[in-house]
Amino acid sequence: MTQPAAILKATPLNSAHRKCSARMVDFGGWDMPVQYSGVLDEHHTVRRAVGLFDVSHMGEIEVRGRDAFALVDSVTTNAVAKLNIGQAQYSGLLYEHGGFVDDILVHKVADDHYFLCVNASNQEKDYEHIVAQNRTSAQVEFASPRYAQLAIQGPKALPTLQKLTSVQLAPIGYYHFTDGPVSGTPARIARTGYTGEDGFEIYIAPDQAERLWNEILDAGQEFGIKPCGLGARNTLRLEAKMALYGHEIHASITPYEADLAWIVKLDKGEFTGRAALAKQKAAGITRKLVGFEMIGRGIGRDGYEVFQDGTAAGWVTSGGPGPTVNKNIGLCYLPVARAKPGERIQVMIRNQAVDAVTVATPFYKRAK
Repeated sequence: MTQPAAILKATPLNSAHRKCSARMVDFGGWDMPVQYSGVLDEHHTVRRAVGLFDVSHMGEIEVRGRDAFALVDSVTTNAVAKLNIGQAQYSGLLYEHGGFVDDILVHKVADDHYFLCVNASNQEKDYEHIVAQNRTSAQVEFASPRYAQLAIQGPKALPTLQKLTSVQLAPIGYYHFTDGPVSGTPARIARTGYTGEDGFEIYIAPDQAERLWNEILDAGQEFGIKPCGLGARNTLRLEAKMALYGHEIHASITPYEADLAWIVKLDKGEFTGRAALAKQKAAGITRKLVGFEMIGRGIGRDGYEVFQDGTAAGWVTSGGPGPTVNKNIGLCYLPVARAKPGERIQVMIRNQAVDAVTVATPFYKRAK
């Protein structure tokens, strides 16, 4: 007997994507656009001009009250105390054993109000994790239904978005945000993104999403703006070595192994997973994430085995073409002693050992 197809979740922009002839795919239970004009075209558009992404599938959690800081600081790895109002930071939610529940963005709206952006597939799990850790009077709200999220990314993102808002965008620093109107609707405007380019992510009411989507496309027309899908989002973030949950990080990987030691502040006091991380730091890690470039023909795809000196040594977490660097690139876990640039490795592609070499990352870094 044939099982009924699962009903996919849809963002408020689902019909807009179909009007743009997007190729739609099931992405973690969401009906999302993977490409419009093509992954390579969209990738280059973001690097050279400006692209528009629907990221409304991402989740939002709000923490309020006099104990908001205490709760957020106790469940995340980074030092929330260092945040000023209007500043955001990349951080980790961990289990007690030190593995990732998720990677998140923490925004400080006020001394008693924090706004968390979390991954789409993890949002309910993240909310339940934070609620379960709450020993304070802070109120935790699952706020995803109240927000749509658009990402305007690329060197022409600022002049595109500036046409639609009275907020002066240039003074907003990287990983800072402000609240203000965008085309007449209240918005949270953050200078963040997942592409390695300059740009903004805006949080708005879902019923305003399609109107703003169309207005942003109109505003960016003179700069060559194009709608972009998940395919280009993946190649862009891979070139910039930005972690993807379920690939570089998951419940069995710690920040130290994922080359994310910089988001761990052991000296800030207690937080979930701290004891496990302190123990691991003292003992030393045994594996670490490293970048590689293919030498032989082929692409090292996610999950492919990696060999060194004829012995299985690790696995590919993400791999694909790097359109900007014009090489086939990837990330993999290797024994820590070999997880440094210049190591020869072999990636098993269709049962063939194909040569590659480890390299420094990120593969691409935009000019300041």
